[in-house]
Amino acid sequence: MRHALPFRLWILCFDDATYEILRELALPHVQPVLQTDFECEDEQLLHVKANRYQVEYYFTCTPSLISYVLRNHPEVDTITYLDADLFFFSNPSPIYEELGDGSVLVVGHRFPSHLSHLERYGIYNVGLLSFRRDDVASRCLDRWRRQCLEWCYDRVEEGRFADQKYLDDWPTYFPQVIVLKNKGAGLAPWNVANYKLRVDNRQVLVDSDRLIFFHFHGLRQVGKWLYDPGLADYGVRADMRLKQHIYGPYIQELEKASHRLSLFADRFSIRTNSIRGAMKDKCRISIARRIGKKLSAIKMLLRGQLLLVVDEIVV
Repeated sequence: MRHALPFRLWILCFDDATYEILRELALPHVQPVLQTDFECEDEQLLHVKANRYQVEYYFTCTPSLISYVLRNHPEVDTITYLDADLFFFSNPSPIYEELGDGSVLVVGHRFPSHLSHLERYGIYNVGLLSFRRDDVASRCLDRWRRQCLEWCYDRVEEGRFADQKYLDDWPTYFPQVIVLKNKGAGLAPWNVANYKLRVDNRQVLVDSDRLIFFHFHGLRQVGKWLYDPGLADYGVRADMRLKQHIYGPYIQELEKASHRLSLFADRFSIRTNSIRGAMKDKCRISIARRIGKKLSAIKMLLRGQLLLVVDEIVV
């Protein structure tokens, strides 16, 4: 809404509660897609569903969701798939300027040399992909969908990984596949160490490119005010620019969204078994583990591996 008007955003809801909440929120330009409506048109997808773990089924659905929108909305000329953990900081128009007359746009992981071994999971990231409604994009999307239906698992095997490793040969296999060059699009924990970040007039610059979107892969809330950004997994320490100008705004938006969604808690809560009736020895273990986790969190905070967020201030 801040950066990309006009747009239409289709959200695939993997449970009824998500669908109903989105319907009640009635967010502008957002169209929730009920899982059963999405699946009823696709017998092949339903056939493989029983043989995939939940996250593997999510991966399997990626190309099928893009196909679903294109099939049901003939007026759509260009469609962009987005992972749910992306956050936009500025207008995405430079992305489409690079796409130009191309058919498909992909974004590289851009791993630094010391993380090059992670290319076993894919040279390109599925987080953002754009497809035109043309013959090349259609052939690329159909091939990707067939591959995911055949094999899409959360492991590396024979040069494949989930829905992502299949992207490796797109630039050589298909003409008109554009590999995005803009450094401000696709900034993520695994590549932020490549660049010099600076802030100019409240706008984050990645080298000389304006930050367009950040991929908040691995971010977890580990306490009431504590967040693990997942940067330590890639050997990155959160400096003040990352904390205050990238992670801070995102966490603030998450907390606002969480407060808004709390209004639906009574009707759409997920009920879990109470642990209060556990045996005393299990309670002692639980307390010991909780103390251990708190001590570990304090150590990580002192090392700069965790973010402390209090009253919208990130330290």
